[in-house]
Amino acid sequence: MDSALFYIVIALGVSTVLNLVFKKYGISQIIGYILTGTILVYAFDLKDMDNSETLEHIGEFGIVFLMFTIGLEISFRKMGSMKTEIFFNGFAQVGITAAIIYAISHYIFGLESVSALILSLAFALSSTAVVLSYLKNSKEIYNPYGQKATGILIFQDIAVIPILIFLGFLTGDGNSSFAIILKDTVISAFIVIVIMFIIGKRVMTWLLHFSASSEVDELFMSSVLFIVISASLLASYMGFTYSLGAFIAGMIIAETKYHHKVEIDIAPFKDILLGTFFIVVGMKVDILFLIENIDTIVGIFLLVLILKSIIMYFLLRITSSHVLSLKTALSLSQVGEFSFVIFAAASVGGLLDKELESLFILVTILSMMVTPFFISKINKLVSRISHHEYLCLDTSDFITRKNHVIVCGYSTVGKHVAKNLDKLGAKYIIIDNNPKHVQEALSENKEAYLGDMSRLSLLEALHAESSAAIIVTLENINKKRAVCKAVLKHTKNINLIVKIISLEEKESLSDLDITSVVDSKLEIGRILVDRMTTCKLKQE
Repeated sequence: MDSALFYIVIALGVSTVLNLVFKKYGISQIIGYILTGTILVYAFDLKDMDNSETLEHIGEFGIVFLMFTIGLEISFRKMGSMKTEIFFNGFAQVGITAAIIYAISHYIFGLESVSALILSLAFALSSTAVVLSYLKNSKEIYNPYGQKATGILIFQDIAVIPILIFLGFLTGDGNSSFAIILKDTVISAFIVIVIMFIIGKRVMTWLLHFSASSEVDELFMSSVLFIVISASLLASYMGFTYSLGAFIAGMIIAETKYHHKVEIDIAPFKDILLGTFFIVVGMKVDILFLIENIDTIVGIFLLVLILKSIIMYFLLRITSSHVLSLKTALSLSQVGEFSFVIFAAASVGGLLDKELESLFILVTILSMMVTPFFISKINKLVSRISHHEYLCLDTSDFITRKNHVIVCGYSTVGKHVAKNLDKLGAKYIIIDNNPKHVQEALSENKEAYLGDMSRLSLLEALHAESSAAIIVTLENINKKRAVCKAVLKHTKNINLIVKIISLEEKESLSDLDITSVVDSKLEIGRILVDRMTTCKLKQE
C-alpha cells in the first residue's frame, strides 16, 4: 500500500482537529475517532478497506493494551475478591441476556433461529473498550459499581472464546465433533496456563528486573512491549483472543514491584492503538444503508439498551442495592466491540445474511457512539431517580489523600466521634450504609458517603491504607466483625479502633488483630470514678 503513510497522516490530522473541537464541548474522543474513520472511507473511497484483516489486527491491539492495563489493576488477590462479580454476575448476565434476546428476536420478530442465536450472543456482550476507558479515566473503576462492571466485562471477554468455538462448530468446518473441539480447547487452556504462569512469570520478572536495572527507558519499554505482544500471540495461537493473553500478562506483572512504571510507560501505546481501533470501527459505517434503515437501527438500539438494563438490574438486585444495581446495569447496556468479531465469523461461515450483518453492525456502532455521552451522565441520572445525591461517590480525590480518619457509622457514638475530631481539627470522612445517617451528616456539612465498609472494593476506593485510622462505631456485631475482617485483609498496617458494648462482643473479635478495642461500659465506669476523684465534696 504505497499511499499508506498518506492515509495515516490524514487520519492523525483529522482525528486531532475533531478531538480538539470535541474537547471544548466535553465530547468523548471515541466519537472523534469513529467519525475520522467514516470521513476517511468516503473522502478517499476506501470502502474496500473496511474489512481489511491488517487494519482489524492493528485495531484489535488497542483492546489488547487496554486489557493489559486492566490486568495491571487487577492482581490475583483482587480477582479472588471479585469472584462473585466475575463468575456469578458475569455468567448469569451473559446467559440470561442471550436467552431473552433469542426468545424475543425468534418468537416475536420471527428471525430465523440461527440468526437469532448469533444476534443474542453478540448483543449479550458490552463494550470493554468504551466502558473501561471511561471507568479508568474517571477513576470510577475503584467504585463499587465500577468493580461490578469490570468483573462482568472480564467474564464477557472470556465468554467470547466459547462463543467463537460454538460458531465454528455450527459452520461444520471439518469433521470434528463438539466433544473433540471442547477437549482441544481444554488442552489449549492448560498449555497457556502452564506457559504463562510457570515459565512466563519467571521470564517476565527476570526481563523487567534487568531492563529496569539498566536504567535505559527504551530497554524497559521494549521489554514491556515484548511481553504484551508475546502473551497475546501465544493466546491467539492456542485459539483464544489476543486480549485474554494480554490480560493474564498484566495480572502477572501486577504482582511485581514494576506494575506502576509499566502502566505509565504503556499508556501512550494503549491510547494510540485504541484510537486506531475506533477509526476502524468508523470505517464500517455505511451511510446510505444507515439513512435507508435509520428507524429500524434506532429502534433496535433503544430496545436493546432498555432490555439489557432491565435484565441486568434485576439480576444484580439480588445481591446489591438499588442504586448500585441501576448504575452497573446502565453502564453495561450497550453492545460491545466483540460483536463485530462474532458477526464476521458468522458471515464467513455462511450463518448470517450480509444485509442482517450490516444492520447489526450499524446498531453496534450507534451503541458505541452514544455510550460515551450517556455513561458520563449515569451518576446524575441515578441521583435524580433515587433522590439521593450523596450516592455518587467520587473517589478520585482519595488518590492523593493521606492521614485522614475514616469513621464507620454515624449513629449516636459516631456523632460524638465526629464532634471530637472537629475539636482536634482532624480531617475525616464518614461512611455509613444507612441512608438516613448519611443524609443527616451531609445536612451538617460533613463529608459523608453511603457504602459498606466490609467491601474490599470500597476500602480500595477510599485508599484506606493511607488513612491515619479507621474508627468503627457500628452497633451490629456481625457487621462490625465483617468490617474489621475486610480492613485487616485490605492492609495490616493500619490503626483500627473498634467500639464494643459487651464482653461477648470482645470475645467475638478476639481473634482479629485490632489495634484498640474500646468497651463503652468499662470506659463509662472509668470516667465516673475519674469524675468522682476530681470533684469537690458538697458543703453541708
